[in-house]
Amino acid sequence: MIERFIKNDLTLRRYRRFKAKRPAMVAFWVLGFALFFSFTAEFWANSKPIYLHYRGEIFLPVLFDYHPSRFGREDELQIDYRSLDLSASDSAVWPLVSWNPYESNTKVSEFPSPPSRENLFGTDDRGRDVAARLLYGFRESMKYSLAVFLLSYLLGIIIGALMGYFGGLVDLLGQRFLEIWESMPVFMLLLTLITIFKPNLLLFVLISSAFGWMGISVYVRAEFLKLRHREFVEAGRAIGAGNARLIFRHILPNSLGPVLTFAPFVISGGISSLAVLDYLGFGLQPPTPSWGELLSQAKSNFTIAWWLATYPSAALFLSLLLLSLIGDAIRDAFDPRAS
Repeated sequence: MIERFIKNDLTLRRYRRFKAKRPAMVAFWVLGFALFFSFTAEFWANSKPIYLHYRGEIFLPVLFDYHPSRFGREDELQIDYRSLDLSASDSAVWPLVSWNPYESNTKVSEFPSPPSRENLFGTDDRGRDVAARLLYGFRESMKYSLAVFLLSYLLGIIIGALMGYFGGLVDLLGQRFLEIWESMPVFMLLLTLITIFKPNLLLFVLISSAFGWMGISVYVRAEFLKLRHREFVEAGRAIGAGNARLIFRHILPNSLGPVLTFAPFVISGGISSLAVLDYLGFGLQPPTPSWGELLSQAKSNFTIAWWLATYPSAALFLSLLLLSLIGDAIRDAFDPRAS
């Protein structure tokens, strides 16, 4: 079905080579479903019903906030939907996990509590549902990783394209700056900046992107050095095309192989980096759901809470495995030596 919309023969061959990798296709769909469930997590893990029919009225608590007075609660500021007394004519549709990631289960006697019917993956050391925090935490990890990927690749492509296209002094100065920037201790500098400024997702994205563009710029520069004297570029110059048009309309589309090939590995690296920062306590501020924070709790409760180590580790391993399978298939699809 997708092949109908692909007009370029080279792109079609690459797509077919990728499609021929069955493990990669399975990984692609599994990751796609995981992203869908995570970015729509409010419908799958929440303390609010998705649909509520109460006293002749229809409510959608997941989508809209309602004042407690709508339910006859005049002395409350926030309604607890579990406490509503539903009559025979009333009905409610609850998410699969009826806990939000910030809510503690006060019914259990101790925290962390093992897996049960109410908390399928158990609770953390504050009584919060582990399954809900895993689902929401995946969204935070992907938001960080995708943002770093897009911003760092944008910088790397622009800088690498300018160095490779103009060459000469521009390339010389760019390479010297790149060497100086690469020699900086990124992780230590990141920890230093985090201690100075208040940690948040935007700060992590900006700092990581500022040091994450260097790798792709090297590959883009090499592609531009190889292509800038090709016949189609010389033909563009001959008909009066400017530098911007030659860079972005002619050379860049033919230089995107390394960008797409390394993309899944960069995203998986972002997931790992955020998990490490959260594990060390330098990451997202509590109570933000985080896989690394769950693993840090597992370290503190290693002998009594195996579920805090098992489920976050499995989620992290599975995510990195899926991205690696997709990355390997993309690399093979863009291999110029492949038939």
